[in-house]
Amino acid sequence: MDEKTIQELIEKGRDSLKARLDNDPDADGYQTDQEKKLPQPPLVKAAMTANALDLPRSFESLRSGDDFFTVAMKRKSSRVYTQEGMSLLQLSYLLWLTQGVKEIRGKSYATLRTVPCGGARHPFECYMLVQKVEGLTPGMYHYLPMTHQLEQLSSLEDSAALRELMGQSLCGQQWAAKSDVVFYWSFVPYRSEWRYGIYAHRMIMADLGHVGENLYLACAALGLGTCGIGAIDRPLCDKTFGLDGQEEFTLYAQSVGTIRPEDAGAEKDFYKFVEEQGL
Repeated sequence: MDEKTIQELIEKGRDSLKARLDNDPDADGYQTDQEKKLPQPPLVKAAMTANALDLPRSFESLRSGDDFFTVAMKRKSSRVYTQEGMSLLQLSYLLWLTQGVKEIRGKSYATLRTVPCGGARHPFECYMLVQKVEGLTPGMYHYLPMTHQLEQLSSLEDSAALRELMGQSLCGQQWAAKSDVVFYWSFVPYRSEWRYGIYAHRMIMADLGHVGENLYLACAALGLGTCGIGAIDRPLCDKTFGLDGQEEFTLYAQSVGTIRPEDAGAEKDFYKFVEEQGL
C-alpha cells in the first residue's frame, strides 16, 4: 500500500469520528427514520433457537465486599488463564452487568440496562464461544437480555476444534483459546440508525466501550481475568454465529477465564519487547 493511500485511509478514519455540526450544509432538511415516524426496529434480537436456559439471578454469594476504588484498581488485562473453569452463576453475573435489562422505557421504546448507551438504543448483541463453564456444553451461545437467558446455537465438544476456532476468530491469538469463554459483541446498525440516522455511527464505539469496561470491572470483582480484543476475523466470527455481515456484524471480543497471582510473571512476558527495545 502506498503512502498516499495510507494517509487517505487515516483521514477517512479520523473524519468518521468527528461530530457533525447542526449547521452542516450536507444535513439541511435531513430527517431520521424516527422523525419520519417509520416503524421502530426491535429492541433486541429474537431467540435464534428453542434452546433457552434460564440463568441464575441470585448474586449475593459472589459479592466480595470490595468498594469501587478497590475493584477499579484491580482492573487489568489478563492473557494467562488457569483453565480451571467458571461457574454458571459467574457467567450469569458477567452477562447481567454488561447487557442486563433493568426496565423498559415506555411500552417498548427503549431498554434501560446496566450500561449507558446513546438514546438507550443498545445496538449490541452478545455471543459466546464457551469452553469451560459448569453446566454448559462447549459450543456457541447467544444471550437473551430481555429474559436473562442463554441459548445454545450449536455444540462443539471437540476441544481441539473449539480452541482452534477461538484462536482463528481472534486473528491467531492462541493465548485467548485458553480462556473459559470468549465474548463476541455484534452491532445491529439500524437500532441506532433509526433514531440517529447519519449521525449514528460515531458514538457506537464509545457505547461499546461502556460494555467492555463493565465486563472488565465485573471480572475484577469476581477475581476473574479478561482482555479486550480488537483484532478479530470478522467474516469468520459472523459466520460462526450466523450473522449476515451487513445488518449485523461482529465488532469486538473479550476473553474471560480464571487467573492466579503466580502467573504475574507470565503476564509480563507479553511486554518483553518494551525492555528489549528500550521503549
